[in-house]
Amino acid sequence: MTDAPVDLREPEPTAGTGDTLIEARGLSAGYGKMAVVREIDIRVDAGEVVALIGANGAGKTTTLLTLAGELTPLEGEVRFLGEATRAPMHVRCRAGLGYVTEERSVIMDMTVSENLKLAAVPPATAFTYFPDLERIMGRKAGLCSGGEQQMLSLARALGREPKVLLADELSLGLAPIIVTNLLKAVRAAADERGIGVLLVEQHVRQALKVADRVYLMERGHIILSGTSAEIVGQLDKIEAAYLSGS
Repeated sequence: MTDAPVDLREPEPTAGTGDTLIEARGLSAGYGKMAVVREIDIRVDAGEVVALIGANGAGKTTTLLTLAGELTPLEGEVRFLGEATRAPMHVRCRAGLGYVTEERSVIMDMTVSENLKLAAVPPATAFTYFPDLERIMGRKAGLCSGGEQQMLSLARALGREPKVLLADELSLGLAPIIVTNLLKAVRAAADERGIGVLLVEQHVRQALKVADRVYLMERGHIILSGTSAEIVGQLDKIEAAYLSGS
């Protein structure tokens, strides 16, 4: 007897917890004239964490780069804070976009304290997310562990109080306890500050513990979406069918 196939019928959109902060409508994007993602619809509301999952090469990072303004859509549109935009990333960042790339966004020759100062983030604010940063304030970022560097990256992004945070593979190469702390900080930012978060995360099961909704991407298309509770119920089959390359 074989397992029943994964049900890929999309559920009706679930209402978010607030206004829609960033969304893609019929978005196709890529590099040059070659589309990597095709006709996707994604939205992130205020106060919610949305997970974007899929195998390596599915188009997740390309989606984030296009939402951030680093890539220009080939078709469709990006809407940020209720308005269609083609503004570059630095303009969106000034308007309330935060972006943490998979490469840790810290300046290695500066101390932790100097990194926070450069980002105009008060140390007390950073400590509310990651108390462990307090004991390493005088240490150069390049001498910090990978987990400490990522905590600093995320503290710099969240401490600027963005309206939207795009986070690409926060947990890459990190110990599970560090991953847990990073994702707890993301969840707290959504709950306590109303930040909308779009999270690309390799630790799918951990991401589902903090996410409100999930999009599954395969070969540039969104093939499944739903609440975390709906996705968890099918996760074993989804992992077997679509995430084996992640």
